[in-house]
Amino acid sequence: MPENKESFWPSAKDRKAQAAIKIKELRERIDRWARLYYVHDAPEVPDAEYDRAFQQLQALEAEFPELVTPDSPTQRVLGEVKQGLEPVRHSVPMLSIRTETDTGPGAALAFDARVRRELGFSEADPPVEYVAEPKFDGLAMNLRYEQGRLVLAATRGDGEVGENVTHTIRTIRQIPLLLPTDVPPLLEVRGEVFMARADFEALNERQRALGGKTFMNPRNAAAGAVRQLDARIAAQRPLRFFAYGTGAVTPPEEGGPDFGTHYALLQTLKKWGFPVSEHVKLAQVASELVAYHAAMGALRDQLPYDIDGVVYKVNRLDWQRRLGFVTREPRWAVAHKYPPQEVVTRVEGIDVQVGRTGKLTPVARLEPVLVGGVVVTNATLHNLFELRRKKVRVGDQVIVRRAGDVIPEVVGVVPQPPTAVPARPRYVPNFRMPRQCPVCGSAVVREKGEADHRCTGGLFCPAQRKQALLHFAQRRAMDIEGLGEKLVDQLVDGGIVQTVADLYRLDLPTLANLDRMGEKSARNLLEALEKSKQSSLPRFLFALGIRHVGEATAKDLARHFGSLDAIMNASVEQLCEVPDVGPVVAHSIHMFFAQPHNREVIAQLRACGITWPEGPPASAHTAGAQPLAGKTVVLTGTLPTLSREAAKELLEAAGAKVSGSVSKKTDYVIAGADPGSKLSKAQELGVPVLDEAGLRALLAARAE
Repeated sequence: MPENKESFWPSAKDRKAQAAIKIKELRERIDRWARLYYVHDAPEVPDAEYDRAFQQLQALEAEFPELVTPDSPTQRVLGEVKQGLEPVRHSVPMLSIRTETDTGPGAALAFDARVRRELGFSEADPPVEYVAEPKFDGLAMNLRYEQGRLVLAATRGDGEVGENVTHTIRTIRQIPLLLPTDVPPLLEVRGEVFMARADFEALNERQRALGGKTFMNPRNAAAGAVRQLDARIAAQRPLRFFAYGTGAVTPPEEGGPDFGTHYALLQTLKKWGFPVSEHVKLAQVASELVAYHAAMGALRDQLPYDIDGVVYKVNRLDWQRRLGFVTREPRWAVAHKYPPQEVVTRVEGIDVQVGRTGKLTPVARLEPVLVGGVVVTNATLHNLFELRRKKVRVGDQVIVRRAGDVIPEVVGVVPQPPTAVPARPRYVPNFRMPRQCPVCGSAVVREKGEADHRCTGGLFCPAQRKQALLHFAQRRAMDIEGLGEKLVDQLVDGGIVQTVADLYRLDLPTLANLDRMGEKSARNLLEALEKSKQSSLPRFLFALGIRHVGEATAKDLARHFGSLDAIMNASVEQLCEVPDVGPVVAHSIHMFFAQPHNREVIAQLRACGITWPEGPPASAHTAGAQPLAGKTVVLTGTLPTLSREAAKELLEAAGAKVSGSVSKKTDYVIAGADPGSKLSKAQELGVPVLDEAGLRALLAARAE
């Protein structure tokens, strides 16, 4: 027996001490995981494990608020809203770099010749080694660490004085709040804050959906996020960071690092937890700078972020010091830029394109212009609301942007000074979206609350044909094995297939003559098409590609109406009676079946032999009286005509639960060819075993 109660329970002091140890352990673990995830792109644990540790740290800090420190991972987003951004004078000025715009090899060769001349080198001297880096199109940032803790983040400003943006920079996961113990007492890390293209496009899509302001380019979006007064707003915008140098650092004679080269400095920053571009390269001679500029130019469109050039730097730091500065630019570095990706041109017209999903997109027809090395004649305006917001009309001078593989877009109209000759007549009518699809003539609709206009042509519209075929053939729809994207391209581009019904009219000679097919592949596809004719109503409904109708909604529709004809002839009000089907979905279904050409394609599919078992509508049963309600059924083996999915759908429509294992609670086992161990288990337990005919008989008998 213990001597007293206290021996069971730690004292408040002990509990706090234990919490402090656990908090330290959790912070170190979370910081390591975050560094591996955000900096090295090598996650060590699943997201759920990270979340559990983070929540545990939050709980401990809530219990012991006196143990919370500014560098804790939980403190990245602070609740305080700044009244204004404070000016910060840089310890070491953030100077600009000389820029060269010559697109050929001349800029790199001239820089090397200038460096060698300034160093006093002759042709007999060895070549100068350089570091070549991407020139990120973002916002320059100075991060100040004291005793390994982030204490200040400041923008470049005018080079001498920037703005204090510590509160927003702390939200960037790639930027460490606490550094390893081997860093110098004072360390200023310099780099670029930027936004990846995919994140930028997603941000603008969210803004459009909310009716908010969209951003001109990733750089503007990043700069706007960094300069937010409320850190919580900045935290919602996905910012990233690359380090490329240092500012003030504790000198070697006072215990600071003694770097010999710029490349070694970058590798050390990487070791300390800062992201450094994987595209940083050493160049032994000037010709390698030329090659680097060309290689990065070719890679530019494939990068996940924007660059507007490359930077060359003398690698040896003692040579950098010898070269020094001229005015406000270092003699030991130069930026070699690429052609601009934003230019001004004139709108000659506005057309409409129909996408693979039926979305109508207004497109500006432009006076041809060179953007980022590519001649651009068209640029997207996204949707009618975006076009109106930007006030674009035919004849306007507009800014066009091209970034990576993103379709060129109109950023905005160039304001004209009052005294300027107008670029277009004073009055030009607003653009209006067509009421009929310009490709197939079907009705164009815009659903309530959505920005996009869509063609209702569906199965019939040529613009949507390839997407409709691929969706129709996918495994969860008609399951036509072997009908992939490349084959669909050939079938559509060759005029062989006009609608999904034409798939079932394909023959062996036609298929065998296509590229990369041959007789064996053609036979396999024809067999897959024949097999797909035995389907289920939910699968067929899903395969039609009706907007808003996924697998679950297709099952609900089939269960409620029982037959395709009943669904096709249902009113919007009747469709709204289906569980989880609201007015928007009901209207989409009704509009799809109201199109004569969609009905014609469905009739052709039925004529080609596509069938499915149809059952009585849900209204034919009293509430809760589904034929197999409450029953547990197990499927095993291969049934003669029903696929596993089709049989499962029939059983679920009848109210049964389809299980993957046999137990005493199993009511029926449906067995086909090659049933496996489930049949043996059923026989051992005395569970009734039925074949496919028995299943159909059971469903018919219980439905009566």
